[in-house]
Amino acid sequence: MRLGLSADELLTTTRAVRKRLDVTKPVPREVLEECLEIALQAPNGSNRNTWRWIIVDDPEMVARLADEYKAAMGVLNSGAMPTPNPLGNDIPGEDKILESAMALVEKLDRMPAILIPLMPGRPDGKGVVEQASMWGSIVQAVWSFMLALRERGLGSIWATVTARREKEIADLLGIPYEEYTQVGFFPVAYTIGTDFKKAWRKPVSEVLSYNGF
Repeated sequence: MRLGLSADELLTTTRAVRKRLDVTKPVPREVLEECLEIALQAPNGSNRNTWRWIIVDDPEMVARLADEYKAAMGVLNSGAMPTPNPLGNDIPGEDKILESAMALVEKLDRMPAILIPLMPGRPDGKGVVEQASMWGSIVQAVWSFMLALRERGLGSIWATVTARREKEIADLLGIPYEEYTQVGFFPVAYTIGTDFKKAWRKPVSEVLSYNGF
């Protein structure tokens, strides 16, 4: 299924989806691979294609990854959302964001698929130039993957909290920890409805300057 979104619609309505991920509908591997084929067209450093991508769709392994996510969130055994750091009084919908985060925790173990992108090397101890080269050779591909999902009626959330459990996830999936860095943790599912809209953002006038800070 294609939604037929314009480029501008695709770019302005691809949301971080949690509550509206449909865990009851299987996601075919061919759809995931099609989205990844698109993602791999993103630019990367010297066109070396040194990234690796792991898609987990085995239910038992998904459940084990969900436990690692819960451990990273601090809710593995309690089932309760820890007191969050406030996002700020000027952030519209803060309560909905936190509610959405808990909703993901509750159904993560039934997710049809989870993507974990890997970049070669470890950023630990490296300078700004080296780190920029590493992240700049995969981040755009990951976002392209999320855009491709959106056009096909699927959604995801770019989760980074699992960095707290990166070593444990590496051991679980057989990732050589010293050789690869996990870029994020991406639950993937068809969305409940496709009517996503623009989100609140600060106006350009507040964040843009010309020819200097």
